[in-house]
Amino acid sequence: MSNPTILIVGGSFAPPEIYDNIVDAIAAKGYDIKALHYPSVGLRAGPRPEKLPTMYDDAAFVAKEISKLADDGKDIVLVAHSYGGVPATESTKGLTKKERQSQGKRGGIVRLAYMTSLVPPVGRSSRSLLAEIPSENRIEFKNDEQGWMDYVDLPAAAALIISDLPDEKERVATVEKFQTHSSASFATELTHPGYKDLPVSYLLCEEDAILPPKYQREWIELIEKESGNKVDVTSLQVGHCPSYTKPQEVINWIVNAAAKGENN
Repeated sequence: MSNPTILIVGGSFAPPEIYDNIVDAIAAKGYDIKALHYPSVGLRAGPRPEKLPTMYDDAAFVAKEISKLADDGKDIVLVAHSYGGVPATESTKGLTKKERQSQGKRGGIVRLAYMTSLVPPVGRSSRSLLAEIPSENRIEFKNDEQGWMDYVDLPAAAALIISDLPDEKERVATVEKFQTHSSASFATELTHPGYKDLPVSYLLCEEDAILPPKYQREWIELIEKESGNKVDVTSLQVGHCPSYTKPQEVINWIVNAAAKGENN
């Protein structure tokens, strides 16, 4: 049996290059893996959609990528980070391997793997979840005239985004690689609880300064309550961007999730 294909649905503001170190290392182990540039991540210098993309646009983009792979007979493990947990969850409708098999089709999603991700119940948005988090853990954003978000204070944002990286210059240099993000995507409510239909892994980041572990645990409890199944939880002493500060542990976690996907 061949390895499943891994798709990474990254965090807000995060172009796929942010995950290159993880992607390259896992590809070297024989996996087909790709980080996606979904519509709500806008380039600072370059063309952006005239209409602000919503989370539904992101989910449709992810679903299209999944469908192409599934139609080729591929099993897919969907890895979501931060905001990416919301469109990843929304995107799974009708695309699980079980659902496709019932229609006589090959391939499909075999596992959802959340890396310190937002996981809302149906009817809730990213914005509504983030509003519950204490103000000292929130990044301050500014919107341009089109509604694209950027950081008000880059060093302050970097101190939260990569809180476990001690060197301030390195933190800022890293976050300068991030782009802009559509404000409309944070307001869009989840309609499809994909975590009810799939085995779920969760990388719980115990030092996350943006999504504190208390909230990550609440979302894990939500998944277990809604699905009736246990979440495969891995706890790591790391901040919000573990692919930077503990890349080998993240690589191991993704490969392990993919191996479990093979055995579903």
